[in-house]
Amino acid sequence: MLMRCLILCIFLLSTQSGFAQSYSDDIIAYRKQYVKELLEDARSPIKPSQTKFIFFFPPDKKYSIMADFVPSPGVKPFLINTHSGKQKPFKEYGQLKFQIDGKPLVLHVYQMIDYINDAAHKDDLFIPFNDKTNYETTFAGGRYIDLKISDIKDGKLLLDFNKCYNPYCAYADGYSCPIPPKENSLDIEIPVGEKMFQH
Repeated sequence: MLMRCLILCIFLLSTQSGFAQSYSDDIIAYRKQYVKELLEDARSPIKPSQTKFIFFFPPDKKYSIMADFVPSPGVKPFLINTHSGKQKPFKEYGQLKFQIDGKPLVLHVYQMIDYINDAAHKDDLFIPFNDKTNYETTFAGGRYIDLKISDIKDGKLLLDFNKCYNPYCAYADGYSCPIPPKENSLDIEIPVGEKMFQH
């Protein structure tokens, strides 16, 4: 009986370790693709030689969270300020409610007005946010998370902060990057995702 318990414990530990390793591998692969697409963009703010200055926090599955999605029907479009001084039209698509370390948190999810009737982007959702790492280890102007409407399943959505990234304004001037609204300022640190550009 004791031997069976020991074997079971070893199996569970190895399985959990395998899951953690698999998740880390997935995030690392995601980041490689992210940098690749960043360089391929015709408006890319960096050169291949500058990718060595892009850094990320270690993957941490704690910050991959199944959040409750609450839709925001009937809301009116509004303008979000950008780092260039221009404004861009968005509408709130809904809210994500979740917890980190037992602390209830909310993030507002937006949809760009210009994309609503664009067949290639009508499924796109956008979360610009700030947290307590800004100015210290991450870009002062906040970070972004991209999502899809199709990611919402039965009122739930997987919110993975390990996939948050810097706006182009973190790398260079001359871009109109949306500034996260005050309602999307998290009163905690989110020590995952992309760090401050070090160039």
